[in-house]
Amino acid sequence: MPDQTQTVRSPFSLQGYRTSGVLLHITSLPSRYGIGDMGPAAFAWIDRLHEAGQSWWQALPLGPTGYGDSPYQALSSFASNGLLISPELLFEDGLLDAKARDGQSFSSNAVDYGAVIQFKHRLLDQVWGNFNAGAGKVLGPPYEMFCHQQAHWLEDYALFRALKQKFHGVSYLEWPAELIRRTPAAVAQARQELSPLIDKVRFAQFLIFQQAQRLKEYAHSRRVGLIGDLPFFVSPDSSDVWAHPELFLLDKEYRPRFVAGVPPDYFSADGQLWGNPVYDWDALRQTGFRFYIDRLRALLAHVDVIRLDHFRAFAGAWHVPADAKTARTGCWIPGPRAEFFRAVQEEVGSLPFIAEDLGVITPDVCALRDEFRIPGTKVLQFAFDGNPGNPHLPQNYSTNTVVYTGTHDNNTTRGWFETLPEPERRRVWSYLNRAEGSSNEIAEEFVRLAWSSVAALAIAPLQDLLNLGAEGRMNLPGSTDAHWRWRCSEEMLHSSAFRRLRDVTASSRRLHVLQSQQPASAIGVAS
Repeated sequence: MPDQTQTVRSPFSLQGYRTSGVLLHITSLPSRYGIGDMGPAAFAWIDRLHEAGQSWWQALPLGPTGYGDSPYQALSSFASNGLLISPELLFEDGLLDAKARDGQSFSSNAVDYGAVIQFKHRLLDQVWGNFNAGAGKVLGPPYEMFCHQQAHWLEDYALFRALKQKFHGVSYLEWPAELIRRTPAAVAQARQELSPLIDKVRFAQFLIFQQAQRLKEYAHSRRVGLIGDLPFFVSPDSSDVWAHPELFLLDKEYRPRFVAGVPPDYFSADGQLWGNPVYDWDALRQTGFRFYIDRLRALLAHVDVIRLDHFRAFAGAWHVPADAKTARTGCWIPGPRAEFFRAVQEEVGSLPFIAEDLGVITPDVCALRDEFRIPGTKVLQFAFDGNPGNPHLPQNYSTNTVVYTGTHDNNTTRGWFETLPEPERRRVWSYLNRAEGSSNEIAEEFVRLAWSSVAALAIAPLQDLLNLGAEGRMNLPGSTDAHWRWRCSEEMLHSSAFRRLRDVTASSRRLHVLQSQQPASAIGVAS
């Protein structure tokens, strides 16, 4: 067991640590295949960050998306999204003919998930056939090792995806009762019947794992750390719930008794009703929180630091009766609190986390965050309500903080500012201690404000660096419209904004760790 008094909790809690980075989901990268992936554009993006003096690339969750294409509703906590597999790298590995990558064109500014899914699945079918025919023989032993090492989640996930395909994508709660209950005879029969599909799912996960490892190693070679994102809850239609119903508060029909959400807040007058099943923490506690710790380990294989989405639920979560129409009807139920993080320290040896502590934050949430020196989150767009004690105002930050100009759930900073009433716009300009200007100037001003703060880490979404308006928004919480589709172009990644970013990074003493001689362990702390 590691000595907890010596455990590195987070690179951002190191004394004197000052650094910065950019938020961009991998799906938003340019690519000829309709969606950003683990291929050349990702490597070029890391080069761009390095040249701009940035230390961190933050992305959204990497799991396989289901309903609504949301990365926060993944089909598994452990699997990766096969849509992120790079055809170029498959070609390099001898698994794909160059001609197979051609023949279809895609939008360059938005992800058309329907078209991309069909195209990528067709490619993976060819790759699997080529592998079975002897292509890429060198990958055989590492593939077998991967299947052995990841069997604790991979076997259930592969069967789950095969069954999803057999039953035309419907929720697993609509499968035959014996498969919902996972009776041994039904599961064994399904494994035998669907063996070819199961093998193909396994191989796709192996490919994305290999490509993600290459990307992580390259990022480290360029002194860029990777920040991942772990949703607190799991999707109701996931291999997680199907394989481990005993860990969730379900009824006799395996349906949620309560679902997750948040009470009315900044984003929604009715609150947000997410629909995720909630944990049975007593059951998880009896296992030493094994399932949740394994979730952390799986993500840390690909990233260095994890943003803990909805951190406040570790202290207490909003449980809503499953038949409720809105999130107004609910109550706070205690979470695992400090006991959980002590268990993580014992198992993982460190706490490389960022707490997403936004929304309804009570003193117990702050106490839990501070007990383990986990940096909290501040968002400049939330700062200007006229209250000098607003925790999102830079004057109120502690150093162990991560400040964002905005997040994936916000409008772009320019788009946000353009919707503000005139008195609030004047308040922003007054705080910036300058004459009133146009909305065209506000994003750059917010980058300067975040970078000049005492926060250990400052991050801006790429959309803010590029001064984009509402057309660059990634998501609108509580909306059922299509989101998660925004993409940048090659031209955007050659913008002069990156030169300006390097200048402000240098002037605020945040140039990447190699140049500022910060501890080398600050990057790759979880490697």
